[in-house]
Amino acid sequence: MSGHPQHTVGEDFGDGRAFWEGRYAESDRIWSGEPNTALVREVAELPPGRALDLGCGEGADVVWLARQGWTVTGTDIAETALVRARAHAAEAGVADRTRFEQHVLGASFPEGTYDLVTASFLHSPDVSFPREAILRRAAEAVAPGGTLLVIGHAGLAPWETYEEGDPHLALHLPSPQEVLESLRLPEGEWDVLTAAEHDRVQHAPDGEAHHRRDNALKVRRHAA
Repeated sequence: MSGHPQHTVGEDFGDGRAFWEGRYAESDRIWSGEPNTALVREVAELPPGRALDLGCGEGADVVWLARQGWTVTGTDIAETALVRARAHAAEAGVADRTRFEQHVLGASFPEGTYDLVTASFLHSPDVSFPREAILRRAAEAVAPGGTLLVIGHAGLAPWETYEEGDPHLALHLPSPQEVLESLRLPEGEWDVLTAAEHDRVQHAPDGEAHHRRDNALKVRRHAA
């Protein structure tokens, strides 16, 4: 991928920490600092409670949720991302409503249950990344009456170029229906609230605006 470390398909990424630390080392900030528009749209009407953000990156979604009254735990594989996320929360005045934990999600997971669990763009070029198992664990962490929101890309970024053998070319980006099926939710215990693709504007590194397709799956666990 242009502007990113090159790897071959099937390369051993270990547990992924080295890859993502290298990704964050490329710039003082690699994300926009703004919350994901799909998350804002899907969560804005929910009553605040306890939230968990998986793969929180530099903390924009965590900060937005905290500003809406949520008590939020953010996790990421990269300590560099978490350092930036803590600083973002402090600058926004919501440090008392947030906490950040480092997890290699295929090996460890935050304790407890939550009224909202979010996973936004939890993709990795590591073909061994156990995304489906992680999302099933995320569903287990949803409290009765709570919500799971999974936001993903529906296609690769239009401005990026890839060389033959780049793992991003082998990365499967599932549809909302595929994500739903992979969750294996018990029948009669969940409601599907959103399962759709949507278009958004995203800016390339050179500042040019592009339209990109993403998708979202929102499901709610029945109250006890």
